[in-house]
Amino acid sequence: MLFNSYIFIFVFLPVTLIFYYGFKKRYGRETCFVVLILASLIYYAYWKLAYLPILLISIIANYGLGIKLARAVCPSKKRYLLILGIAANLLALAYYKYADFLVENIQWLSGTSYTRYDILLPLAISFFTFQQIAYLVDASKGSAKEYSFSHYCLFISFFPQLIAGPIVHHKEMIPQFIDKSSLFFNQKMFYQGAQQFCLGLFKKVIIADTVALYATPVFLATDQGQNIHLIQAWIATLSYAFQLYFDFSAYSDMAIGIGKMFGIDLPQNFNSPYKAKSISDFWRRWHMTLSRFLRDYLYIALGGNRHGGTRRYINLLLTMVLGGLWHGASWNFVAWGALHGLYLIVHQTWQRGLKKCRINVSYPIYQMMAQVLTFFVVTLSWVLFRSETFDGAMLIYSAAFDLDTFTLSSLVDGGSEPIGQPLEALSMLALCSFIVFALPNSQEFIEGQTQRSSRFVQIAQQSSTRLAIMLSGLLVLSISSMNKVSEFLYFQF
Repeated sequence: MLFNSYIFIFVFLPVTLIFYYGFKKRYGRETCFVVLILASLIYYAYWKLAYLPILLISIIANYGLGIKLARAVCPSKKRYLLILGIAANLLALAYYKYADFLVENIQWLSGTSYTRYDILLPLAISFFTFQQIAYLVDASKGSAKEYSFSHYCLFISFFPQLIAGPIVHHKEMIPQFIDKSSLFFNQKMFYQGAQQFCLGLFKKVIIADTVALYATPVFLATDQGQNIHLIQAWIATLSYAFQLYFDFSAYSDMAIGIGKMFGIDLPQNFNSPYKAKSISDFWRRWHMTLSRFLRDYLYIALGGNRHGGTRRYINLLLTMVLGGLWHGASWNFVAWGALHGLYLIVHQTWQRGLKKCRINVSYPIYQMMAQVLTFFVVTLSWVLFRSETFDGAMLIYSAAFDLDTFTLSSLVDGGSEPIGQPLEALSMLALCSFIVFALPNSQEFIEGQTQRSSRFVQIAQQSSTRLAIMLSGLLVLSISSMNKVSEFLYFQF
């Protein structure tokens, strides 16, 4: 069940809200949390009922192990239980997500034939596995309390964030369930949540799904070995960069918005990453909760920057490679992660050089050039992320820098395949660029945090009536355009 589907918008969400607030008013918050848990399990089982037991077994096993870790006194016993818990979680993830990939590579190295098992990946297994590993680590350190099972179950299964994040932390979720203020309906929070949901739906249906039309045909063509020219390569590359931006931003907005409608604050997961002025800044803004997990539970665990510059760079590279592999069982994802690891190493080396030379980098021209360069290298890396094959990615890279394939006629007509109307695509890319670089993001728009809002945004924010009319218009436009339900790009990681 997707957020951008009729059954979710007109049936599942309103029915769940009615039961949630109805039970809260009559029976109290603990009963209404049970309603949320049941709704979340129904939401998960809607995709495939057979995988619901995997989620339930994972929740029960990790909850029980977390209690044992929290109560354990002997350090060696704690260490044993933690290793057992992490290993069990990673083995389950490895079986469902990486079994085919591992067997394929082993048999390729040994020169034997390969038969795919085609193991269907359970929804959200990457996300709830990371959340529970973090919980076990904190329990072993004594920083995770003995929560009630219903609170822990809701922390893992809460449906807005279950499928594609944010990757939530027990410290930022469970205290909200315990807080007495959760007894009362928060009208402002509900209204802000509805606004953010509408904006997210518009981003997904109107922008992301539209710009995808200019990216998908080219990537499919190159994966099949078809040559393209320079204009097609850059249109596809930029289109996918904006498709992924608006698609993931949309999911984050909708998840956070739905959470607010239930009185629960989910952490921010997306903060205008294409406005970043360095690759480090990009990773502080893109998939923020994943970056937080990789930093706190992988990079620091590997030693972080505590053992000198060389070890620090190795830890950075290894963290990003594993982060790339987390996204999917493919060498393309490994290469994408390694490329970002190299970006981070180059950036940190550059920063150290600037610091030693005492060069002032606060000049506007330097900041602008840094932002352009960051966007350029991030956009290039998305080619590896999107391509199904390494050869397909190489075809796009070679075409993107092959000036011999550029002609004015290709800019005007582009040929019939794979992009028929380059000027139409370029107009859409210009609109996306304006929204991304000139306008405030959803969080800033709703909370009024930005001081650089356009006049249109300021007028909308000054009047709740105007804002309601505008968002209602976006909602109607989005719903009327949902002819074909498309999955989110992070739907099955």
